[in-house]
Amino acid sequence: MDAAFTAEQDEIRRTLRDLLTKHGGPGEVRAAVRTAEGHDPALWHRLAQELGLPGLAIAEEYGGAGCTATELALACEETGRALLPAPLLATAVLAAPLIAALGTPEQRAELLPRIADGTLTATLAAPGGSMAAALGLTADNRAAAWAGGGRAGGIQARPDGGGGWRLYGEADRVLDGHSAGLLLVAAHTGGYPRSRTLLFLVSAEAEGLARTRLTSMDETRPLARIELRDAAARLLGADDGTDVCGALADTGSRAAAVLAAEAVGAAAGALERTVAYVKEREQFGRAIGSFQAVKHRLADLYVRVEAARSAAYYAAWDAAAGPLALAQALEAARIVAGEAVQLHGGIGFTWEHEAHLYVKRAAADELLFGPVHRLRDHAAGRAGLFGAVTADGPVHGVAV
Repeated sequence: MDAAFTAEQDEIRRTLRDLLTKHGGPGEVRAAVRTAEGHDPALWHRLAQELGLPGLAIAEEYGGAGCTATELALACEETGRALLPAPLLATAVLAAPLIAALGTPEQRAELLPRIADGTLTATLAAPGGSMAAALGLTADNRAAAWAGGGRAGGIQARPDGGGGWRLYGEADRVLDGHSAGLLLVAAHTGGYPRSRTLLFLVSAEAEGLARTRLTSMDETRPLARIELRDAAARLLGADDGTDVCGALADTGSRAAAVLAAEAVGAAAGALERTVAYVKEREQFGRAIGSFQAVKHRLADLYVRVEAARSAAYYAAWDAAAGPLALAQALEAARIVAGEAVQLHGGIGFTWEHEAHLYVKRAAADELLFGPVHRLRDHAAGRAGLFGAVTADGPVHGVAV
């Protein structure tokens, strides 16, 4: 493994940081999240057309850059530093890999070029409101609990007799679900007890689809409720016994590495702003950053951020380490954001201060993709550290 970045990778980071420094400040972020889309469409167009951000990890034959997860992780570290509200995570990290892995040649040729050029946004809609479980990050996603089971609940799919499908059910906490042009919906088909989970393509204009933007803790992570009432859908790929849950878990591991890099970026951004503040804020005639107690706290935070960054970079190279890297990065982001509020003093406790943007991002990400202890517990169970692993999770105390 060569830990050094290439000139192209450094250029991705530098170019994106320069652009977001000019157009992604706290004021721009607060304005963007209050738009109907939940992000700045003009900035998203620039990121797609000028930098090719949504197509970084898409194959060149589909109009992408053909880069690896490392380049996407570096890009998301910069968007995390700015807390950029954008459909990048839902589209490029969750939806595009699933289309590439499961889609037919015709579906890939139809959808991936539009994702790569930014004209189509997409997201994954999983019933039960548990994205982490659906992606196999906190539990075995072959268990029926996250998807509602085959007898009742979840989202049900049935053939419409004309080669298409009809979906009925609900999905909560769908990332960018209110604005995505395409939904990848996980649904049950086959009836009970032979129910199986498949992925379906639902257009934003599909009849029977209702989308409601939810009030979320972190406005930079827009969430929506998806209601499907006999909505028309297309099967993603072919119903030929493809391991859909396995594809979701593989996507989850790679997404965890990218999410870890994004969380590291957020933690680093909070730390940089805090360091800048303690250099300017004076007490007893000197900057508070000169006090030894403050220096020690900042040093501890720096070590946390750098350790999480190393784990995230390794996970970008080896996706199997993604869930553990994500746990470390989410923990670092939470601790750094909390300390940022403390070290900003009285002004840091005001709800309008930018430090709260980092606090809400850290808390919301752990709710959506964690929590940290569940990420670590499932990773340890899969590694057999504490015993055998069943469909319901690790069985502690059983030797393997």
